[in-house]
Amino acid sequence: MKKLVFFSVLGVVLAAGLGIALFWNDKDDAGDAGKKQGSFQQDANEVIKRAVEVAVSDDGSVNANHLNIPWTINKNGSWIFLSQREGSVIQIDGNLGLVDVQNVKVSEDIFHEGEGGFLGFTLASDFATTKMAFAYHTYKKDGKTLNRIISLKLKDHTWKEEKVLLDGIPGGMVNNGGRIKIGPDGMLYATTGDVGQSSNAQKLDSLAGKILRMNVNGGIPADNPFKNSYIYSYGHRNPQGLAWDNGKNLYSSEHGESGHDEINLIQAGKNYGWPVIQGDEEAKDMMKPLIQSGYETWAPSGMAFNDGKLFVASLAGKKIFTYDLANKQFQEFYGDAGRLRDVLVENNELYTITSNRDKRGKPTVKDDRLIHLSLTEKASTNKK
Repeated sequence: MKKLVFFSVLGVVLAAGLGIALFWNDKDDAGDAGKKQGSFQQDANEVIKRAVEVAVSDDGSVNANHLNIPWTINKNGSWIFLSQREGSVIQIDGNLGLVDVQNVKVSEDIFHEGEGGFLGFTLASDFATTKMAFAYHTYKKDGKTLNRIISLKLKDHTWKEEKVLLDGIPGGMVNNGGRIKIGPDGMLYATTGDVGQSSNAQKLDSLAGKILRMNVNGGIPADNPFKNSYIYSYGHRNPQGLAWDNGKNLYSSEHGESGHDEINLIQAGKNYGWPVIQGDEEAKDMMKPLIQSGYETWAPSGMAFNDGKLFVASLAGKKIFTYDLANKQFQEFYGDAGRLRDVLVENNELYTITSNRDKRGKPTVKDDRLIHLSLTEKASTNKK
């Protein structure tokens, strides 16, 4: 029997309209102005909190409706953290269904236009004690669109910027990449897109079209493949997924230009070909993908590894696909919710989020959604 906890009283349109209050410059206004801003911030959070609808069932299943373009899923114990592209984090108590809307306070305004915004977000390995996380977001500087990677700390319902780890990453209206994760080596990895300028991907003096690797304090690891460089691999168009298998091998999902989406095995210092080659094309010293979509478009995004398989969320494909690394079988796993941005697998439980409110989908009255599936039961492309 399901136990439902509802926070859906006000319309999600109103919640989205107030989303702008969830970020601001890191400058404290004095006196009444600061008090008014704080009051408006609190009011905006209450609107969004009441808009989110969470359902918790007796079997431990957690689902949520009325989110606003969520981008990442993180879990710590029973707590689920969903970053939203306009610049907020929704924390859900997986036991009780309680919702906490958390502000994101940064020193450069989050620029939520096109495919930019508050994108990658990952909890620190020691989050339980430090309350730290890392984020990748778009901003404007001197008329240019850029991206940066920062560390954040959670205190009093607010994620406050602690340190800028890397800024000045090229940004644009499209192809910002944006996925960040901590690898099994303890390093922080980030995907960057070519921002619509394909030549960037082959330039080792540009951070665009790359997978980056850094220490969690922002330093360049001594064993990176290129001296004094964050670049771990290059020749990427728009990578948006990262996952490691049990052997600590790194995989990435990548958007092609017109079809030719890819799943790649990432090796340090290797060139993945864009824009010289794509799909099954070959060129000297350039890596081919494990699998590619041909003329079909998946638009793969977040990935997870479990039991020998990669689970890949897709936007245009509107499905979760699996790729069995041993037998190289590619299959549809789930697809009844529209555009899917991220996927997380933990203890045979799978979580995914829709991205139907990003102006490219067809949102239902429930979108955007957090969807929870059990891997012990066969998922169906028709499962509600």
